[in-house]
Amino acid sequence: MPVKKPLALSTVFLLPLIAACPPAGVSLRSDGSPGPEKCSEKALEVMRILRMRVGDAADAHLDANQIDASPVIVYDGPLESYLTESLGTLEPGTRLYGQAWTGGFQVVVRYYEAHPPDGDKVPICAVARLGRGQMRKKPESKPGSALLEHGAVSVFVVDSFR
Repeated sequence: MPVKKPLALSTVFLLPLIAACPPAGVSLRSDGSPGPEKCSEKALEVMRILRMRVGDAADAHLDANQIDASPVIVYDGPLESYLTESLGTLEPGTRLYGQAWTGGFQVVVRYYEAHPPDGDKVPICAVARLGRGQMRKKPESKPGSALLEHGAVSVFVVDSFR
């Protein structure tokens, strides 16, 4: 019986490409940053139930794999962050799953899911932000990535991505 290695090898090479693609329906601007995007009705409903109001914010670690790192390297593609404060009824320790784009002059992070420590994953709409241009890439950043001073961010609830 022949071994199906070509399929297995092609899957290994395609997964990183699939994972790096923005969520369906996200158009990219000419600089590589994401364009406007609506939040799903389900996410808006879940955020109401979780008492997450537009503008509410909480502190988080931008990359759960680089909690105490300085500087932090963020790559284009999927990102897992870690809440250090409560956000609505989401407690500290909740994992946030989203997408990072590094093509523009600063990093753009959009969160699409939250996974509370004692619960199931739920859809949300939130963004990572910092004041004073702190999400701006350092000049030595390489294409497809961004070198940031540190990984502490604030996560803000939104009703759409702009």
